[in-house]
Amino acid sequence: MDLLRYVAFSTDPLGGNPAGVVLDATGMDEATMAATAAEVGYSETAFVVPRQDGSLDIRYFSPQTEVPFCGHATIATAVAHAQRHGVGDLLLHTQAGPVPVSTSAGPDDVVVATLVSVEPRTAAISEPDLAELLAALRWSAADLDPALPPRAAYAGAWHPVIAAASRERLAELDYDMRALGELMARRDWATVALVRRESETVFHARNPFPPGGVVEDPATGAAAAALGGYLRSLRLIDTPAVLTIHQGVDMGRPSLITVGVPADPAAGIEVTGTAVPIA
Repeated sequence: MDLLRYVAFSTDPLGGNPAGVVLDATGMDEATMAATAAEVGYSETAFVVPRQDGSLDIRYFSPQTEVPFCGHATIATAVAHAQRHGVGDLLLHTQAGPVPVSTSAGPDDVVVATLVSVEPRTAAISEPDLAELLAALRWSAADLDPALPPRAAYAGAWHPVIAAASRERLAELDYDMRALGELMARRDWATVALVRRESETVFHARNPFPPGGVVEDPATGAAAAALGGYLRSLRLIDTPAVLTIHQGVDMGRPSLITVGVPADPAAGIEVTGTAVPIA
């Protein structure tokens, strides 16, 4: 097995979100993938099986579970593939559906990748679930930004979007991992997208990931895509729009995610970022 290690959404190996990448997992069974991801210990490891038509089957495993789609591991996989085979267009077949990805060479030969999510969706969160979610986060209703109502958002995986009333509230992350993990497992939520809106198109984010055995994700491309769909669905931004999301800052792994939100309500959300190898 040729296991690569990359950091996504940063040009600094000390920032961003680490991901494992296996560019050819042909013949590898699910148990081996799960065991490998647990040993690697990153929030996600991607396993790729090339198809004869040039497209790629891809699966994503955290240390504890498999997820249908992962943004940062997709960006890492696309960059790793481009560095071996050249930049261009790829089609990834995820469990959530087909995800096109394009790569290009930026300044200093840094590879930039853009994925296009599956069609996003937004759903209400019931009052009992919201109360349980806030209790597990140790937040109160007064901690919420009334301009950005809580919703569950999907762009390949489900994420509750919870907006903080202040940057200080977002900076204080101290939650009940067991209680939050149990709720998320029941509702099939991948991570919780905790966000603070700085301006019309600039956001700060934190993403607890207890179902995967990860306290916090430093950069979550799937949640970023879901946030873009949420904002468009609730008409909280003028579209088309380009969002900038800062994540990982409070945990010492600063990450930068760029999100393109087309005006078409059925169009996938674009997530753009870089990735670099970990020495």
